[in-house]
Amino acid sequence: MFFDGAVNSRGSGIGAVLISESGQHFPAKAKLRFRCTNNMAEYEACILGIRMALDMNFQELVIIGDSDLLIHQVQGEWAVKNPKILPYVQLVRRLCKRFRKTEFRHTPRIQNEFADALATISSMIQHTKKSYIDPLGIGLKEQPAHCLHVEKESDGNPWYIDVKRYLEVGEYPEKATSSQKKTIRRMTNNFFLNGEILYRRPPDLGLLRCVDAVEATKLLEEVHAGVCGTHMNGFTLAKKILRAG
Repeated sequence: MFFDGAVNSRGSGIGAVLISESGQHFPAKAKLRFRCTNNMAEYEACILGIRMALDMNFQELVIIGDSDLLIHQVQGEWAVKNPKILPYVQLVRRLCKRFRKTEFRHTPRIQNEFADALATISSMIQHTKKSYIDPLGIGLKEQPAHCLHVEKESDGNPWYIDVKRYLEVGEYPEKATSSQKKTIRRMTNNFFLNGEILYRRPPDLGLLRCVDAVEATKLLEEVHAGVCGTHMNGFTLAKKILRAG
């Protein structure tokens, strides 16, 4: 479990992230709406992560933070002189007894970036009593944005017209060079024509229907609107559509 606290001119925030043995990440963050010091915020973040681990029935926990003070105080290596910190130290020790095994480790701040980012975001958000913020989700983008952008063909014909015409009647585009003809022949090995509908054969079997820009835009709108159902997520389905069209 990584933890960190942040206190700045915008406020105070804490963050913690649990990482299972399989590598799954469970982040947590909170805005502190009371006055506190940097050290208090560190303890609040640590306790946030420990309680989350208990709620998830973890039996063993390695607790990692960039606060030298907290790590040494909890382990009894440094004295606790601040009366505001003593209750935190006592609570952390009580909570740790509920695990089969716990271990505290210090890490440089640069290696605690995830928890630090969560704490910083939480400290900067200005909450009001009536506001609600959805859980923070991080998407994965495997291609540049322009790869998911579909534009209308300049000549009015779909992008696959040359391949389709070659499969239909064995003709090349007018004024096509020998190199272009060779490319068309090579491309046709991955396509299949069924009546008027052209399909592409992907490596993972199945067939992908080829569509023009107008139909592709309509399909993407339906994907993101949820019309296509939940058999796969929208991004995966959109990628398959773009690979075909």
